[in-house]
Amino acid sequence: MTYKLNIRRITLGLLPIIALVFGGALAATSQTSAPRNVKNIVLIHGGFVDGSGWEGVYNTLKKKGYNITIVQNPTLSLADDVAVTKRVIAAQDGPVILVGHSYGGVVITEAGTDPKVVGLVYVAAFAPDRGESVETLIKNPPPGAPAPPILPPQDGFLTLDRSKFAASFAADVNPGLAAFMADSQVPWGVQALSGIYGGQNDSSRRSTGHVETRRFKSCRS
Repeated sequence: MTYKLNIRRITLGLLPIIALVFGGALAATSQTSAPRNVKNIVLIHGGFVDGSGWEGVYNTLKKKGYNITIVQNPTLSLADDVAVTKRVIAAQDGPVILVGHSYGGVVITEAGTDPKVVGLVYVAAFAPDRGESVETLIKNPPPGAPAPPILPPQDGFLTLDRSKFAASFAADVNPGLAAFMADSQVPWGVQALSGIYGGQNDSSRRSTGHVETRRFKSCRS
């Protein structure tokens, strides 16, 4: 893989770090051919959730003066999610930084071919090489990484075991909220899981940044 793979999840305590990383990404783009003072940031969620999980990050970055758009991907297939993301990019009024969490990392890697995109930020996200997908990457997880409790597919969609959802996906949030997340999870399309990155992104045109977490946990994102 060209980029660092990290399938762990974001925690509440990382919100200030994310803001700092965005600042670093903006600084890095200004050192290349990208314009200075990039203000448009597009947030892309991962599987089993929707864009509302970015609320805390949204509030933090809005206070810092950024123009934030949150993509609501259907997560039916990678191609559909990339198309939805590119429509959001097209609606921006200038250069864009894409931020992906988990499966959203694959989406931004593919959607990053858009000429408006000047930076990619991976927040505990998959960052595939050409020919890779989430499915191929999770077959060889980092040593010690827990396996997510994904149930067998039903009608082409995946869900997480509700009884194990909190411990594996949302252990850092209020138990009541974790239970709500488990009961409101968005089924994840098998075609999204197996969607292969085509390797079209020219990484020389844009900067990349990575935010890691130390545990496999989540903050609704």
